[in-house]
Amino acid sequence: MSVQRSHERVWVRVGLVGRLAVALWALAIGVGAARGQGPEGNAHPQSAIVGEAGGGNPFGEPSAQPRATTAQKLAFARALDLRPLAGAAVYHNGRVKVVDTLAREAVSAMTGRGRFTEILSVDGQGPAQVSFDPVFTLLDVMIDPAYYADRPLIGINYLPLRQRVLEVALADRPEQIERWKRTGRVSPRMIQSHLGGILERYPSDGSTGAAVEQVQTAMSLYLNGWGNLMMVPPAEPDGRWEPLAALPGAGAGALAQLAAGWRELDALRVNAAAASLAGALGSAQPGVYPGARRSLEILYNRSAPFEWGAWLYALSLVALLVAMGTARRWLMFAGLTALGAGLTVHAAGFAARCVIAERYSIQNQFESMTGVSLFAALLAVVLTAARRQAIFAAAAAGVGFLVLLTATQAGIPGQTIAREAAILNTSVLLKYHVTTVLLSYGLIALGMIVSVFYLGAYYLRGGVAALAGAGLGDTAGDPEGFVPERSAGLARVLHDLDKAQLTVLQLAFWTLGSGIMLGAWWADHAWGRWWGFDPKETWALITWIVYLIVVHLRVATTARRGVVTAWLSVAGFVVMVWTYFGVNLLLSGLHAYA
Repeated sequence: MSVQRSHERVWVRVGLVGRLAVALWALAIGVGAARGQGPEGNAHPQSAIVGEAGGGNPFGEPSAQPRATTAQKLAFARALDLRPLAGAAVYHNGRVKVVDTLAREAVSAMTGRGRFTEILSVDGQGPAQVSFDPVFTLLDVMIDPAYYADRPLIGINYLPLRQRVLEVALADRPEQIERWKRTGRVSPRMIQSHLGGILERYPSDGSTGAAVEQVQTAMSLYLNGWGNLMMVPPAEPDGRWEPLAALPGAGAGALAQLAAGWRELDALRVNAAAASLAGALGSAQPGVYPGARRSLEILYNRSAPFEWGAWLYALSLVALLVAMGTARRWLMFAGLTALGAGLTVHAAGFAARCVIAERYSIQNQFESMTGVSLFAALLAVVLTAARRQAIFAAAAAGVGFLVLLTATQAGIPGQTIAREAAILNTSVLLKYHVTTVLLSYGLIALGMIVSVFYLGAYYLRGGVAALAGAGLGDTAGDPEGFVPERSAGLARVLHDLDKAQLTVLQLAFWTLGSGIMLGAWWADHAWGRWWGFDPKETWALITWIVYLIVVHLRVATTARRGVVTAWLSVAGFVVMVWTYFGVNLLLSGLHAYA
């Protein structure tokens, strides 16, 4: 009789899972229904590579010949103090930012790196790579562009195109091709002289086209980057910023002195002129000119809070794992201290970005990644304190490290602080919806980390044998075979890990469900319908159904449910990553900004 009931329970479970699978299939078919373009307000605002500052180059007509050697440039750059100008305000791409930010964006777009670098013998030593501050490079390209004409300034990230340019340009010097190729860059003269002929000779594909667009952007900045210097503030907050060339009075004199001193490599003269120019800009319209926010943006740019946060999380993760394995209290204290430091730096960077952007910064891929890791870490710290289990802290460190490292090192779109898409400012509901969904994604990532710990302990350290040897196999009292008062060693570890993963996954299930409902509410407000089988909507629901399966099997399964839960947690994480990234990259829809 018991065998028959067991078979019946199995078929009931199979039927439920089968119905859920049919639902998943039906939802997947519905993905195609929402393909196509969303409303106009759904798109990101257009960004201009080079602005429309009139009046010509504010530093005057540049010389046709370079005015210095690399050694002279380096000595000049080291003697300069450009901090006053670095913190000056400039209106660019729809927001007021600081020159330091504009310089970093421009140099990155030109070179493909954060700084312009050259190879030089420094202080009598052998050849070394030297780098220049982005603000120096930005101004130097405008004042002395001839210096860069034959230097590796223009980055080309597509190797076949870069190799073709170098092979044609260095046909008479083939021994130099490999050295140039390793820089990842070519010279502006190579582009001007040879790119057109290369594109006529070789067939173009998608990768080549994207690389050519990148080169065109870099060349526009090289030739006309001064067009971005909209630095004279308006009389009214909503007025139009004017180009630097329009600066009147003493400011115009300081600008002329800066240009003349720069061409003569007179650092003292440039430093004095830079301070005077920054002062004139700030005093022109003090009621409109931004104040403390400029200093905060400089600090944000130069402190790299998300990179520091990632490495502090990594230190915490290593210390906590070793502490849990060796029961060393000082390592546990060190790990929790590093976690607190990483969380503080991470939260400070997130808050600073919100202030600088003048909005809640969760509105592009990069920002959402900094948000999802922050929300996950904060909640994990709360769970650590409530449950007094260090495994939650270790999972927080793991999520923080992996997500922030990916965000800062993998070229994730959105690192530049920009304006928001119009649709994102239609209702305060969006902030609750996105925050809730990101929190659920963070919980899913936390659950995956805990489940990986569980699977590692179970398979790599002989979990099955340990359970059998301890007499803690499947029992009627506990379907997983764990009896807390009798468990010891690895069995106890697995028991604690299983409880931890179940806690996190249950929270993820309810949080994601709430986020989906809030999203439907916002969609009705913004688009006039609660549900439209948009790919993002559909796959968010599929992700939630995966965790519905986890919860169901957790209740229904009697054998090895900890292992089953762990594997389903890993599978659910993969589905979530597809929903989070894959849908954005491969399926067009109304969530193109997400």
